[in-house]
Amino acid sequence: MDTPAARPPRRPPWGWGVALLLAGAALVVTNPDEQDFESFAGATLARYASKEVCGSGGLPLIARLVLQNCADLVQAQQQALGRLALAETRRYNAGLFSLYRTELGGQTLMPGLRIPRYRSLTLAGAGQLVVLHVSRDGR
Repeated sequence: MDTPAARPPRRPPWGWGVALLLAGAALVVTNPDEQDFESFAGATLARYASKEVCGSGGLPLIARLVLQNCADLVQAQQQALGRLALAETRRYNAGLFSLYRTELGGQTLMPGLRIPRYRSLTLAGAGQLVVLHVSRDGR
C-alpha cells in the first residue's frame, strides 16, 4: 500500500503551458521585421555582388579598367541594395517566425550585360536571419 509520504509531490499541470507561452512570446517579440531584413539583404547582396560583379567574368574588361575600386563602389550601395531587395520580397509572417521570398534581376544594364535572375528564401526568427535557399536562372 502506498503511503502519502512515499509519493512525489504533484506539480501543477499548467507549468509547461506557461513555459511554452513565454517561449512563444519571446519568439514573437524577437521575430525580425522588414527593416531587419532590409539591412541583412543589403549586406548580403553587397558581399555577393562584389564577388560576382567585380571578379573575373563579371564586368566587361573595359568597365573593369575604368572602375578600379569596384568593390568599394558596390559596398557603398548597400542601403540601395537592401531597399531593392525589400521591394522585391514577399514576407510570410507566422508570428513565431517569418519567411522572406525574394526575386531579383533579369534587367539589362547595357548591351551584353544582363543581371541574372536570383530567387532566395530567407528564414527569420529568434532575432536571426538565415538564407535557406538561393537559385539563379541558368544554373
